[in-house]
Amino acid sequence: MPIALITGCSSGIGRALADVFKAADYEVWASARKPEDVAALTAAGFTAVQLDVNDGAALEALSARINQERGGLDVLINNAGYGAMGPLLDGGVPAMQRQFETNVFAIVGVTRAMFPVLRRTKGLVVNIGSVSGVLVTPFAGAYCASKAAVHALSDALRMELAPFGIQVMEVQPGAIESSFAKNAGQKAEQLITEQSPWWPLREGIRARAKASQDKPTPASEFAAGLLKAAQQGQPPRLIRLGNGSRALPLLAALLPKGLLEMGLMKRFGLKGQL
Repeated sequence: MPIALITGCSSGIGRALADVFKAADYEVWASARKPEDVAALTAAGFTAVQLDVNDGAALEALSARINQERGGLDVLINNAGYGAMGPLLDGGVPAMQRQFETNVFAIVGVTRAMFPVLRRTKGLVVNIGSVSGVLVTPFAGAYCASKAAVHALSDALRMELAPFGIQVMEVQPGAIESSFAKNAGQKAEQLITEQSPWWPLREGIRARAKASQDKPTPASEFAAGLLKAAQQGQPPRLIRLGNGSRALPLLAALLPKGLLEMGLMKRFGLKGQL
C-alpha cells in the first residue's frame, strides 16, 4: 500500500485530499496543528499527526517514524498554508514573515526532513501554489508573493531532486470551496483599523478576502483531479485546477500590464485619490 503524507488536513483542500487518497487505497498520514482536528482525523481512519510545519525537530521525528514504521514515503503533499489579506504596508515585515514561514519556508523544511524517506521509494512531492502567484492583486501582496515563491522553489526542487528519482509537481488552484475566505477575512479584519491610511478602502480589502470563494469548485473535485495527475507515470510539472485557474493566468499573460492593473484597481476600489 502506498504511503502519502498530507499537511494541513483540518478542513478544506487538505481534508478533501486525505479523503480522496484514502479512497484510492493509500495509507494517508494526515497532519493538523490542533488536537481536536487530529482527533477527528484519527476517528476518520487516517494516521493522524499533530504537526506544526515550522517545527524542525517535530519534522525530523516524523520522518524517522515513517522510516521505522513504513520504510519510505510515496507522496508528500505540501498543502499547509494560509492567506494574509490587507495592505502590504499595514501588515509590514512581521506579516510577511508569518506568511512566508508557513507558505514557503515550511515547504522547504518539510521536504528536507522527508527527503530520506522519499529517496528510498523515489517518491513524488506535490506543492500547492495558487493562481494568485501569477495574477497579483492588491490587498493580497504578501500571499501572492508567497505563492510566486512556491512556483520558483518548485522549479528548483524539480531539477535538484531529479537525480534521486524524486519528482515534483506544482498545483495552482483557482477558487476552491474551503474556509480560506473566512480565515482570510478574519485576518484582514484584524488589520483594518481607523489608523490605517487605507481605512476608507476597507470594503475593497474585504472584497479581496472573499474573492477566493467566487463560484468555487468543490474541494472533492479538486482533490480528485490532483490524485489523477499524481498517479500518472510521469506526473505533470504543473497543473491548474478549479474555477479561474486557467482564465486568470491567461489574462495575466495576454493583457497589457497597465490595463490589467487598472482593472484590478477598479475591482477593489483603488480609483481616486485619498
